[in-house]
Amino acid sequence: MQPRDLSDHSPYVPGRGVEEVARDRGLDPDDLIKLSSNENPHGPSPAAVEAIHEHADRVHQYPKSSHTDLTAKLAAKWDVPTEQVWVSPGADGSIDYLSRAALEPGDAVLAPTPGFAYYGMSARYHHGEVSEYALSPDDDFAQDAETVLTAYGGERIVYLTSPHNPSGSVMPLDEVRAIADATAEETLVVVDEAYGEFTEVDSAVPLTAERDDVAVLRTFSKAYGLAGLRVGYCVVPEAWGEAYARVNTPFAASELGCRAALAALDDEEHVAESVETARWAREYIADELDAPTVESAGNFVLAEVGDAERVAEEAQERGVIIRDCTSFGLPSHVRISTGTREGTCEAVDRLNETLSDLELGARP
Repeated sequence: MQPRDLSDHSPYVPGRGVEEVARDRGLDPDDLIKLSSNENPHGPSPAAVEAIHEHADRVHQYPKSSHTDLTAKLAAKWDVPTEQVWVSPGADGSIDYLSRAALEPGDAVLAPTPGFAYYGMSARYHHGEVSEYALSPDDDFAQDAETVLTAYGGERIVYLTSPHNPSGSVMPLDEVRAIADATAEETLVVVDEAYGEFTEVDSAVPLTAERDDVAVLRTFSKAYGLAGLRVGYCVVPEAWGEAYARVNTPFAASELGCRAALAALDDEEHVAESVETARWAREYIADELDAPTVESAGNFVLAEVGDAERVAEEAQERGVIIRDCTSFGLPSHVRISTGTREGTCEAVDRLNETLSDLELGARP
């Protein structure tokens, strides 16, 4: 017996981890600077760590009350009813919930290319189809309603990413509203704001109170530093609220994840420091890296380096892990996550050495 035909499904390609690179390269993990996965270089909130310790002896219990408490706290944060908040195992969990709630077999989603591969992966898992709209490096991956609507063909879900991964470009709120106005009544416009804390563009969450065709994804993985706990959520229109109980995985977000997220929400100082450092670091990378970069509103910078695979490989030899964006369809680009101030400066120095050596080595 074999699984169903999965030939149309491509695996998700994550950034490489410290232990993996250290083992492959024979390097000391402590000597590596990991800037490949858009993680928070400051780690989790100390309050979240304390909450994990405090509740560790309760992991034999299902996370019912913590899940309820987190839902209520997020609803209060965004001033929406609790029914509109869908807590999930990471934002990708919310993508799955929306696929289950929206897609009939053969329905399609419209997603950006390059972009987060899981939009299409989730649609295909749920027997849907995938259409794409292209964002171009020629105009720094600029996002607007015209680009999306030119490619739109009545898809059930339209995915927007603001800030966009891997470029860091943003979709202004007026453009989101224009897309929702122009698409069919049965089309749900989903705005992925996984990196929303790092930008100054207004969130699309208030649109969920105004209309029934916009939903917003958020996560605790980035600014809150809880990537390893897999906690995210979606804010949906009021009309979608009751669908959650019918599509979510039972007890999907863990007890420790929910408790850590509750504590992290109160640690505004940690989030503020994380955002401030990221904004400083992305400007530093843009100014000091010896390669063209794209203006970013996220906690990462996209740089054009020629042969991305080779640059990423050589950078690892110098102890810097960055993201080769070939898997995004950008073989000339690498994505560099923002680190601590010290780590960012050291990483840029090593990357510039890498680029200089490769340029010299390429000459006849």
